[in-house]
Amino acid sequence: MRITELLTKDTILLDMSASSKPEAINELVNQLSSAGKLNDQTAFKQAIEAREEQSTTGIGDGIAIPHAKTSAVKDPAIVFGRSSDGLDYESLDGQPTHLFFMIAASEGANNTHLETLSRLSSYLMDNQFRSQLESAKTKEDVINAINAKESEEEKVEEEHESTSGKILAVTACPTGIAHTYMAADKLKATAKEMGVNIKVQTNGSSGVKNRLTKEEIAEADAIIVAADTKVDMDAFTGKPVIEVPVAKAIHEPKELIDKAVRSDAPVYQGSGKSTDSSEEKGQRTGFYKHLMNGVSNMLPFVVGGGILIAISFFWGINSADPANADYNRFAEMLSIIGGGNAFFLLVPVLAGFIASSIADRPGFAPGMVGGLIAVTQTVEGAGNGSGFLGGLIAGFLAGYLTLLVKKLLEGLPAVMDGLKTVLLYPVLAIFGTGMIMLLINPALTSVYTWLFDLLDRMSGSNLALLGLIVGGMMAVDMGGPVNKAAYTFGIAALDAGNYTFIAAAMAGGMVPPLAMGLATTFFKNKFTKQEQETGKAAYPLGAFFITEGAIPFAAADPARVIPSMVAGSALAGMLTMLFGIGLRAPHGGIIVAPLVEGGFSQVLLYLAAIIAGSILSAIIVGFLKKDLQKA
Repeated sequence: MRITELLTKDTILLDMSASSKPEAINELVNQLSSAGKLNDQTAFKQAIEAREEQSTTGIGDGIAIPHAKTSAVKDPAIVFGRSSDGLDYESLDGQPTHLFFMIAASEGANNTHLETLSRLSSYLMDNQFRSQLESAKTKEDVINAINAKESEEEKVEEEHESTSGKILAVTACPTGIAHTYMAADKLKATAKEMGVNIKVQTNGSSGVKNRLTKEEIAEADAIIVAADTKVDMDAFTGKPVIEVPVAKAIHEPKELIDKAVRSDAPVYQGSGKSTDSSEEKGQRTGFYKHLMNGVSNMLPFVVGGGILIAISFFWGINSADPANADYNRFAEMLSIIGGGNAFFLLVPVLAGFIASSIADRPGFAPGMVGGLIAVTQTVEGAGNGSGFLGGLIAGFLAGYLTLLVKKLLEGLPAVMDGLKTVLLYPVLAIFGTGMIMLLINPALTSVYTWLFDLLDRMSGSNLALLGLIVGGMMAVDMGGPVNKAAYTFGIAALDAGNYTFIAAAMAGGMVPPLAMGLATTFFKNKFTKQEQETGKAAYPLGAFFITEGAIPFAAADPARVIPSMVAGSALAGMLTMLFGIGLRAPHGGIIVAPLVEGGFSQVLLYLAAIIAGSILSAIIVGFLKKDLQKA
């Protein structure tokens, strides 16, 4: 369907008389009604106003696209309006709006209608096309400009379909919250600008979306895998595959797409192998990638189990103990679920998924067994297990030992393939991993116990310095490897019975979004309206310990924003250490603040540390950024 089937002469206003946003909406709705496109003019206007209350449809660059999908629309239509003088439509860039496209979609609008409306939005990003609309003398000029633009785009699409082929991509990050979707959006937007066909699968926290099919993979020229965690690659065997960190897709999408179009990539052979052994510059493989696969799969156990344990303390710190006067049966049940089961599985799950990242499925069972030995083998005089240290070593040991087993059994007849998977791999790999862990775990336990005894004995300036480092690391890349390293250290300390480091990590992680919320509130002249809206959303993200809420600001202005955030996060981490804040919940932000050990006064000190860090970062970023008028 062409746009001019929805936009006709009777829905064009070349000289709008409106001088304000409400007047503009009235004038455009009246035009639609006069053209016979509405069932209920009042209901449609209410739907338009309801959409504007959510966020302005003034997208900037002098354009507004108010729209609504409602049963008040009789026939899907577009009304075009033009204001020569411009008016204040509360646009995101704060500039006057001259061109208006009000979209009326009926309740039963099919995909064809919706795709047409979406296509119009993309055309309006073309400066030359907008200039033609601004200078149009007649309604026919408007329609001719739109038809010409559509014909031009159709020709470009045909050319690209015959020359550029099809590119596929997968994006994934350890938490699957922010980087996964930012990378996907950047690849799609850049591919569209380049005229390249692309489909992007996102492996996010809520599951796989836009999954690539076997047929699409078979037809693809190349596949981009932008991931910092494990991605199932077997389906890509025989195809050119470009493997890079997820951040590279955000910052260098054009280079990746260019390379994919040329099929300039090693051919993936399965089991982690390609025809080219050289690694992509900056690619996170090896230790980091395997570790992040373990950490990302461990996080649900950390969050769920840790918070349930912390909630059980509402009835008293010993309320789960039947022998204690504060005993509460519900608190005991929470403790059993969270601590006796979910939290107990942290290290085995970490080890299991590290091993499976290295050796695929055959590595999972030996990794789990090795991790279980790490936390359950009692060592007299040295503690009850090697904790995270043992889990890390068990994961890598199991993974590479499984690869060795697979290599040794490669020469067996093909008829034994089924037996290898269900019998030989698990028996030999579990045996080998278990025996080695039983031999080395006593020494690992001694080292682990010594390390955390040393941390427990620290005080004063040493402790403050550690808090400063842990807090600051949380803001360096806001969800990236440095952030995850600090958070994982906090979890390891929590598992070892030290509750101060996770408090410092959480405080440091809450600061960046809160600080950007404050900065956009109190230094409005330094941020666009869109950034101010993003700043409002950053408040709840920061409050709930989602550091990624500050990423849009850091990506737009890293030189000013990142150092500012690190300073405030470091201050928050240092203060929590100086105040002796202990927290047994590993996630949750403001929700778990009341669970800080030591009573109400310690809760206030913890909140004070977070607020102090947020204010410091907000002031620094406000000082460093220039006024928009001067920029």
